[in-house]
Amino acid sequence: MAAANGDLHPSSGPGNWRTPLVIMICGCLIALLSFGPRSTLGFFVQPMSREFAWGRDVFGLAIALQNLLWGLGQPIAGAIADRFGIVRVMIVGALLYAAGLLLMRYSTTPLSLNLGAGVLIGFGLSGCSFNLVLSAFSKLLPPERRGIALGFGTAAGSFGQFLFAPFGVAMIDNFGWQPALTVFALLMLLIVPLSLVIATPPAAPSHERAADEQSFKTALAEAFGHRSYVLLVLGFFTCGFQLAFITVHLPAYLADRGVSSQTGGWVVAAIGLFNIIGSLSVGWLQNRYPKRYILSLIYLGRALSIMAFISFPISTFSAIVFGAATGLTWLSTVPPTSALVALMFGTRWFATLYGFAFVSHQVGGFLGVWLGGVVFEQYGSYTPIWWLSILFGVLSALINLPIVERPVARAVAQPA
Repeated sequence: MAAANGDLHPSSGPGNWRTPLVIMICGCLIALLSFGPRSTLGFFVQPMSREFAWGRDVFGLAIALQNLLWGLGQPIAGAIADRFGIVRVMIVGALLYAAGLLLMRYSTTPLSLNLGAGVLIGFGLSGCSFNLVLSAFSKLLPPERRGIALGFGTAAGSFGQFLFAPFGVAMIDNFGWQPALTVFALLMLLIVPLSLVIATPPAAPSHERAADEQSFKTALAEAFGHRSYVLLVLGFFTCGFQLAFITVHLPAYLADRGVSSQTGGWVVAAIGLFNIIGSLSVGWLQNRYPKRYILSLIYLGRALSIMAFISFPISTFSAIVFGAATGLTWLSTVPPTSALVALMFGTRWFATLYGFAFVSHQVGGFLGVWLGGVVFEQYGSYTPIWWLSILFGVLSALINLPIVERPVARAVAQPA
């Protein structure tokens, strides 16, 4: 089985059950489970804030910290997965995620909320989120299947959002926010057995490596010296800013305008549902059209949908339409971004290099969530952050246009 070269074919022996289809199914289930609870955290803002008399900036800081640590932990988790294989990283990540949800369930102070919802869930996500699933797909699946597999992996995360948003709202309304978090924590443990199916082989010891195989430091120096990679990373900042702000603050924004929590749940679910369409479509389109143009259109489309949403009176209908329009572009940046990283540098250090791109995404997420809470507490309005999201969307649409879509030039070619 030449997994390291992205060429997984059924073979004789006990491992032949790990067909590409089985790997994709289990990887997609992991993406669904890991992304689902996180996408519902905005619905815990109001009940927890009411119970403990917190401002929205308190909850906003905890989730902002989560986004930042998820991003900072991603390249570390990616480097460990590249070096030792993905399974142990996934298991530790799932356990941290579950522990964070349980600590959040028993939180009564901002400090315990920051530790549970921020630190533990943040580092947990870096070890078991869809980013590592996409890395496994890139390593285990043949090149001709990667594009659609990356689309399916991203869509699975969106399907988790579609399922967990109304489920989370129903749990909170009928049983309270504490039992909802307990159930979410137990579900995260399912990631442990699923991770065994997408196991990737560890890197060869240094004395067994091919003469032309890159070291960790060389891979990083090459990536950050490559103009197109830097532009890709900068553009990804906007994706994190917009998504994190909307995920955490949209439910409260709608509630402030008289939209019920049930409708808010279906708006978030609509984002997830329509992003399944968006992610799968982008997974197909990126094999036929330049990925930089796809990314530019996604960022521009998201900016225009936000502008339309805040320019008209908020109603149940407009909120659901916004959810559907935003959903088409929600995580659709991930397949072309990850595919460009693999195209430029190959798959040997894919998890690490995509992890560093994800740092930019999560720094944006930190600022989006944190500034949303701070600005609301200061001015009683989210309007400045909505317009900042629009500005960032336009800038990222422009930043992605000069990206060059070809492998980086090397003295000795590396197999992808």
